[in-house]
Amino acid sequence: MGRRAAVVLYVLALIAVVVGADILFFRHHFWERLIVNVGIVLVFVAVYFRFLKPPSGQPPQAPGRTGTS
Repeated sequence: MGRRAAVVLYVLALIAVVVGADILFFRHHFWERLIVNVGIVLVFVAVYFRFLKPPSGQPPQAPGRTGTS
C-alpha cells in the first residue's frame, strides 16, 4: 500500500469517528459536539505526527539498501 493510500484511509477513519460520535452521542448538543470534534482531530493529528509522518531531515532511501558502503 502506498503512502498516499495510507493517508487517505487515515483521513477517512477520522471522518468516520467524528461523524459516528456526532450521531451517537452529541446530536442535540452543539458546544459539546464542537469540543469533542476538536479533541478527536487533535488526537488524530498527534498520532499522525508521532507514527505516520516520515522523519524530516533524512533523504528517503531506496528499498533494500542499508546505507553502508
